[in-house]
Amino acid sequence: MNTTSRFRRISVAALLIGAAAAMPALAHHSFAIFNMEQTRVFTGVVTRINPDANHLQIFFAPMNEDRKGVMRSEDGKPVVWAVEMAGSAQAATQGVSVSSLPPGTYISVALHPLRTGEAAGSRAETGAIFRCPDKKAPAAGKHCDSVEGRLAFGEGALAQPKN
Repeated sequence: MNTTSRFRRISVAALLIGAAAAMPALAHHSFAIFNMEQTRVFTGVVTRINPDANHLQIFFAPMNEDRKGVMRSEDGKPVVWAVEMAGSAQAATQGVSVSSLPPGTYISVALHPLRTGEAAGSRAETGAIFRCPDKKAPAAGKHCDSVEGRLAFGEGALAQPKN
């Protein structure tokens, strides 16, 4: 085998190894897309969980202030937000999983919203996610942390909103 052919094979192998190593990094993103200076607190109804290995996401429909229904868009469809967390394995250490927060569960969570204004955010670094007892929504204007029998996922109080 001549030197040029050997160099090409080594170069191709290096490119393939580099591409394979870069794939997990491409699936990951910077948290600069979230407004870390703003915290919003929501109480809502879980619609589904995406247990992705990189970032578990909880999708929920925020409840209205009187806690008798969910917020709806102009066309009458429920508004759905997503809160992004650490990976599924790390979230599981705090008890967050598909089975611990099934669809229909009432939760309260603090998040840092996307800078774009889209209905999503990153879980606030302080404060727990609170789950209301089954079929028991909090009182008007309150969150699940105020309901007797609540469960906390993570440590601390519900992070307070900041603007």
